[in-house]
Amino acid sequence: MNRRILTLLAALLPVVVFGVLLAAVTVPFVSLGPGPTFDTLGMVEGKQVVDIQGTTTHPTTGHLNMTTVSQRDGLTLGEALALWLSGREQLMPRDLVYPPGKSREEVDEDNDAEFRASEQSAEYAALGYLRYPSAVTLADVHDPGPSAGKLQPGDAVDAVNGEPVYTVERFTAKLAGTKPGETVAIDYRRKNAAPGTARITLGENKDRPNGFLGVSVLDAPWAPFTVEFNLANIGGPSAGLMFSLAVIDKLSTGGLAGENFVAGTGVIKANGQVDSIGGITHKMIAAKEAGATVFLVPAENCYEARSDNNGLQLIKVDSLAQAVDALRTLTGGGQPPSC
Repeated sequence: MNRRILTLLAALLPVVVFGVLLAAVTVPFVSLGPGPTFDTLGMVEGKQVVDIQGTTTHPTTGHLNMTTVSQRDGLTLGEALALWLSGREQLMPRDLVYPPGKSREEVDEDNDAEFRASEQSAEYAALGYLRYPSAVTLADVHDPGPSAGKLQPGDAVDAVNGEPVYTVERFTAKLAGTKPGETVAIDYRRKNAAPGTARITLGENKDRPNGFLGVSVLDAPWAPFTVEFNLANIGGPSAGLMFSLAVIDKLSTGGLAGENFVAGTGVIKANGQVDSIGGITHKMIAAKEAGATVFLVPAENCYEARSDNNGLQLIKVDSLAQAVDALRTLTGGGQPPSC
């Protein structure tokens, strides 16, 4: 082998090694970027994203899009560099997304649980805004448990042994004097069904001497119809605000969005409070690329959102009521609060 070929091979070796490193070596980073958006007033896979059954709903106009952040794990060095150079993606240390001691599956399960909880909070916040009365509401029915097959999550408890219970405090007080093996009569209302009475033999509670009904309850606005959210594989709680707005829009006349393409984000509490979220800039990019012109921003995220608004009109919100008022001001030609 002559000297010229040896020199060429020596020069190419670092390039080959670097190429192998780019393709084969994984890095301890996760990429975050703009994710898909979904119109909460629209359809997905043949189903309404927000499906209300058992009452009259009203036509809606425009868009109320929820936004998401995409996430990529298991990146090679080459993929990480390419995503970083694109300017659209943010690289985060993997430990910040998947904490040590938790598997990816466990983190995904936690995110899914947060999403499901946000759906419930969104429904309660919307019903509260619409002035539906509060009731002792079953958040969960333990299965196995004494009430399984007799009561259902979402039932409203009206009375225990014929005595009205208007709050969780009174409900708890009524059960405090019971004993395991005792049978109690629970008068309840069920969505899209006739009221009923369940006779339940109480079980044992290892933490207390009184009987165990096997339910979790909360004071929450209650309506006789069902609200279902038909999105899957979306984690985290940040869709709550847009879900609540969709429920209100469908149960009200006039159309909240008008002809506007509105997108947004925000954690919703059952009392209507809107809390901050992560990844606001990625969500704004996704909204803009989907066609949005207006973006609802949790008040605590305004500083970050202002750094690059991507040509979007940014509306500042700190509560569900403020978000509704802002949209009505917008559709009426006024100037809503801005970041």
